[in-house]
Amino acid sequence: MSAAPGQAILSLAVPAIVLSVTAYGLYKGVDVFDALTAGAKEGLGVVARILPALIILLAVISMLRASGALDLAADALRPLCAVAGIPPECVPLMLIRPFSGSGALAVGAELIAAHGADSLIGRTAAVMIGSTETTFYVLGLYCGAAGVSKTRYALPCALLADATGFVTAALTVRLFG
Repeated sequence: MSAAPGQAILSLAVPAIVLSVTAYGLYKGVDVFDALTAGAKEGLGVVARILPALIILLAVISMLRASGALDLAADALRPLCAVAGIPPECVPLMLIRPFSGSGALAVGAELIAAHGADSLIGRTAAVMIGSTETTFYVLGLYCGAAGVSKTRYALPCALLADATGFVTAALTVRLFG
């Protein structure tokens, strides 16, 4: 079975980019290997700066799930979400999404498997995942990489943006779904 023409082009894209960047660097007289090594060394420094925040974030998510705190919070928020037009089944997704993209995908997959991909709940979960961000991960990653320690306004604004994304996702699915 042969690959589609578009697939053949995509499979050549990365090697073509690497080859063209290398050729351009050589043309400009840059020691390409030294530049690559310096970039890798800088990347390791970034990883070393952000790794503690990521480890803590993953540990907190695991503790919240294992302790049942996420389930208690979901139960408390269900009536409010129902008033806002958000399917109550999507509350666990809303709680985990700001912390973990893979956790949110797992919850979304469970919702879609249980209710169907074309159900109101399945469509709402899919749009919520695409409309919101892993806020704590992004703040930990970018602020840690940039050395920003004063995030006083960043977190509330980002969480407000997530809440707006959740409500808007539910409203959009109800209007156009």
